[in-house]
Amino acid sequence: MSDLLLVRHGETAWSANGRHTGRTDLPLTARGVEEAISLAPFFRDRPPALVLTSPLRRAVATAELAGLTGGEPDPDLYEWDYGGYEGITTAEIRTTTPDWSLWTHGVPPGDTDHPGESAAQVGARADRALARVAPVLRADGGDVVFVAHGHFLRVLTARYLRLEPEHGRLFLLRTGTVSVLSTEHGLPVIAGWNTRP
Repeated sequence: MSDLLLVRHGETAWSANGRHTGRTDLPLTARGVEEAISLAPFFRDRPPALVLTSPLRRAVATAELAGLTGGEPDPDLYEWDYGGYEGITTAEIRTTTPDWSLWTHGVPPGDTDHPGESAAQVGARADRALARVAPVLRADGGDVVFVAHGHFLRVLTARYLRLEPEHGRLFLLRTGTVSVLSTEHGLPVIAGWNTRP
């Protein structure tokens, strides 16, 4: 069976200062561009059979800079919709809700562009994305790459491992990294996490 490679986009201004960045379409910072370019050697000797990206420009640009040409935008790979917490840091949220966690408390609804999502809704999108690429992975026709976002990829990893979406909290994911989901003896495993070439 082929591997599923997860690429978290390079740094943005909001990821650098901890702001929840769901559907806000921010560009990469200069550091984010460097992070994306640094991933190219990883894929030079391991060309994928299929590349899917979040439609947001930080993911599309990361794919292109990493040499992952021909990526197809997939709306199921959008970041978690943070609703009323879009653009706000955890520290700011905790001034009114001291023990707040995205994984346990969720987000309040925002405006029409940011209605918010629950962990279960993000998990459903992750399940659809995994189902879409399962035939390619099973056929062992080459690796599949998802270029997307931190919280979404953490939920997707939980679902790949047959865990509940909230278990994504266990998988810290840095910007500009590659992680590898694979199988061992027919069971899903993490073969690499938060790696940089």
